[in-house]
Amino acid sequence: MVIGLTGPNASGKDEAARYLKEKGFECHSLSDILREEADRSGIEPVRENLIRLGNDMRREKGPAVLAIRAIKKLSGGKNHIVDSIRNPAEIEALRGVKGFTLIIGIDAPAEIRFKRSLERGRSGDALTLEEFIEKEEKENRSSAENQQLKKCLGMADIVLTNDSTVNELRKKIDEAIKKA
Repeated sequence: MVIGLTGPNASGKDEAARYLKEKGFECHSLSDILREEADRSGIEPVRENLIRLGNDMRREKGPAVLAIRAIKKLSGGKNHIVDSIRNPAEIEALRGVKGFTLIIGIDAPAEIRFKRSLERGRSGDALTLEEFIEKEEKENRSSAENQQLKKCLGMADIVLTNDSTVNELRKKIDEAIKKA
């Protein structure tokens, strides 16, 4: 089984991936691939730099480059989760993988996601709701090499609204997998 996760910033993708990992899934994060590339290139791994690096990589090597790197890590006989999908070409690449099951979109209202981003305190995250929304709009430019989170969410096989507790999100994930 191969499941992909997509959704906007601080929607709960990492929490969903952690849960699936607890259930025995092997996790492959496209953001981790970017962080590894940033480390090799001597780039500070803050949000703005990672976005720029991802866009540059997609422009130079094709819009599915990160998914292709993750796909190379998938091994037979195991369940896999591919996290942090941010470009439609990444979804299309995953849909071509043997064992592909579904793309789960995770979403929540901007106010809840902003609060979560403040709580996790990652370097480069917005400090006001207005800045959070502005950054998100900037990140959704519609060109092949850029992040297109809204478009990816629209391509998901199922979208889970994560506006409650972690346990509720876990129940929704279990239901989505059962229906797949």
